[in-house]
Order: sequence, then structure tokens, then C-alpha cells
Amino acid sequence: MAELHELTALEQWQALQRDEVSPTELARHYLDRIERLDDAIGAFTSVAAGSLAERVEAVEALPRTAPLWGLPIGDKDLVSRAGQPVRFGSRLTAEVVATTDDELVGVLDRAGAVSLGKTATPEFGLYGYTEPLDGVPTRNPWALDRGAAGSSGGAAAAVAARLLPFAPGSDGGGSVRIPAAACGLVGLKPTRGLVPAGSGVDRLAGLVVPGPIARTVADAALLLDAMIERVHGRIDHHFTLRAPDADDGPLLGHAVRGEGRFQLAVLDGSPWDSAFELTVDPEARAAVDVATRAFTAMGHGLEELTLRDAERYPADFTTIWQASAAGVPASSEAELALLEPITRSLVERGRALPATRLMETLASLHRFERSVLAQFAPFDAIITPALAQTPRPIGWYDQGSPELNFEQQVRYAPHTSFVNATGLPAITLPVHETSEGLPMGVQLIGRPGGEATLLALGAQLERRLRWQDRVPSVAR
Repeated sequence: MAELHELTALEQWQALQRDEVSPTELARHYLDRIERLDDAIGAFTSVAAGSLAERVEAVEALPRTAPLWGLPIGDKDLVSRAGQPVRFGSRLTAEVVATTDDELVGVLDRAGAVSLGKTATPEFGLYGYTEPLDGVPTRNPWALDRGAAGSSGGAAAAVAARLLPFAPGSDGGGSVRIPAAACGLVGLKPTRGLVPAGSGVDRLAGLVVPGPIARTVADAALLLDAMIERVHGRIDHHFTLRAPDADDGPLLGHAVRGEGRFQLAVLDGSPWDSAFELTVDPEARAAVDVATRAFTAMGHGLEELTLRDAERYPADFTTIWQASAAGVPASSEAELALLEPITRSLVERGRALPATRLMETLASLHRFERSVLAQFAPFDAIITPALAQTPRPIGWYDQGSPELNFEQQVRYAPHTSFVNATGLPAITLPVHETSEGLPMGVQLIGRPGGEATLLALGAQLERRLRWQDRVPSVAR
């Protein structure tokens, strides 16, 4: 008989529905695994075992049909949950305890999830790796000398090591998809505006949205459906933005059925090609080959596409990255000194940006978004490598030069950030394994509101390639 952590999140939910396991038993099973295994991985910054009874009592008062009833999750350590630490991955805020819940916390609580603690993130979520200078790096369960990437690195490492069935993350430039790909998982960044509790509309350039990290496509859909929190079966948007292709109905069915034939394109190059000499490693190309061969065999149309009008994108995204750091809550010299050197440099550069530069950048990114949507319009999904390189060794990123550090992040994942800039949905799928046993994946970029298509395509690949059967040795 399979152990609880070997079941998918959907299978665990079904076991809870049948009374084969209780929310308390399931949570304690995972807490035991966290206690035994996480010292080697560093997925969690804090564990909330002491509040388990209170949380389970609240869950048991909900209808058993709640979409996540009794399923454990972890909150990314950028998210506030009242009474729990919220460190933002930084020495500056190491002693902060949240006094209120963020909106997404309330959504997931009402869905019946049981939070077991906080998952690790880099300082203020600014980086694509989770290796704090004054702390424990988050290691990749597939190879402990490699990083779990970021910024949702703790969430991805926890799911890959079977310390959680799935986990919410947030994605402002690839922060769900990059660690999911590095850790051999499914990561989904939804369309800007789809999740009311994290629409992206209130964030600079509309970049940051929450998304699920999971072992299977169906599990990702299960968590995303809960994040959306439909009212009377329909998406209850609290603002006017609406993706034109969005379907109000649950996404899980598309992920389970995996139906349809679609027109796909493989993207040649990336929007960063004008800024850096980028190389896509053979392992990354092999992942794309695996996916395209499978899609062709299943009868999907396949073309090639070269992106145009991206010359200004590197400078524009760099400006937004710097500007996003300007809001870090450090004002005095003593507070700035607590930041990591790269973060401090970003904060100072962001605060020095003229308002006119920021306005010009936002207008330029809007033009880029419209151009990309027009170029992608003939296709149901666009295929790119998820990562251009294999998972990076711990300590690989330069901590002394902001320019080199940023270039390294781009070289590792040149195909993710422009999806945030355009507001499109995207999913990463772990289709390939290198000769060293490291996961490599592909990214599928959809139409606005095209999550159902991405989930259907992912389900078709998953049935054919069976990546959900792969287990890192540390998790066994």
C-alpha cells in the first residue's frame, strides 16, 4: 500500500473525502517528514506545528467538499499569516511576526488548506535562486549540491521532496516556473488578473501573480482552482480586467481529461538575445525535442516562430527589476546595512530612477506586450525551454557584482520574465531527465486566459512521459 506522501494531492483529497485519513493524520505525516528530512534541504524557514490543532479545527468546521479540505500547504515567506513569522528572506525583517493575513491566505484557508509553515525565499523575492548569504541555502532534492532556484525555491524543494503535496508560490519573472523546472515539477503562472487575491494589477508593470507548484498537472489545476475562489461557480473579479479567453468553469477537468488538438509554435531565441550572448545547453534542447516529438506524434500542429520587436525589452525589464526593489522597507544606514549587497545596490538604483524613465519604461513594455500578443495570436501555445541550463550548483551566483549576478540569472532562465511582462499564462513541465539524473523541462505559453489549453496539453504529455513516477532518492 502506498504511503500518504506517495499519493498525488488529488488522491490525498479523495482519501480525506472517504474518511480513509483525517486532516490531523495527514498533517502529522508531513510534519514528521519535514522534521526528518528538511535539515538536508532547507525548504522551510519555520514550521507551525504548534498551531496545527487550531487550524484543523477550523478546517473541520468547513464543508468537506471545500476544494482543498484537509490538504497541507506551506506559505511562501513573502506572505503574511497572522501570528506567524514573515521574514521576507532577509536579516532586516528576521524578527517580524505578521499581525494580519494577506488576502491569499484567507482564500486558501476558506478552501480548507492546512498551512504547515513558511517556505524559503530569497531576500524580498528578488532573485531566481534561494541562497541567503546569512542563512541556509535551499537545496535541490534531485542533487543536494544544486540549488532549488527561486524565488519560490522553498516551495518547489518541499514538493519535490514530498514534504508537501503541493504549494503556492508567486511569480514576477519566473519565480514559480524556474524552481518548478529545476526541481522536476509542474509550475503554472496564471494570466494577469485571473486570481483576484493576486491579480498583478496592483503590482509594478503587472508582473507578480501567485501560482501553483505541483507534481502533476491535475494537482496544479486543483490548487489554482482554489486560488481563484469562484463565487457561485463563477470567477468573482474585483476589478475590470478580464482575460478574453477565460472560462469561468473549474480547470481541473481540463487537466484530468487532457483533450484536444492544438496549433503550437517553437520559439526561436529569447527577448534577451540583443543584450547577452545566450546559449541554450544541449540538455535544454533535448527537453524541447522530447516535447515536440510527443506533440507531433499526438497530432498537434507545430511551427517555428522568431520573436520580433524585443530590442528594448532587456533595458525595460532591468529598469522594472531595479524599481521594484525601491519599496524594500529600509531607510536608515543601519537598515540598509542589513541587506545583502546585491539587494542594497538594487534598492539604491531603484530609488535613483527618474519618474520620467519609469513612465517611458512602462509605456515601452505596454507596446511590447501588444506586439507579442499579436505575434502569438495564430497559436494555441508557444514552446520554449523552461531553463537554458541545468540546475545551478550552490554558490554559482556572483554575490559581489549586481551586473554579473543579473546576467547569470538571465542566462539560466531567459524565457520566463517576458511572460510576466505580457501578462500571459505559462506552464513548465518536467519532460526530460539528464544523464546525471537532473530534471529538465519545457515551458508552454498560452493565450490570455488560456490556462485550460495549457493544462490539457500538459495532461497529454504527462500521460505519455509519466514524469510523476520519478522520485528523488532523498524523498524515498
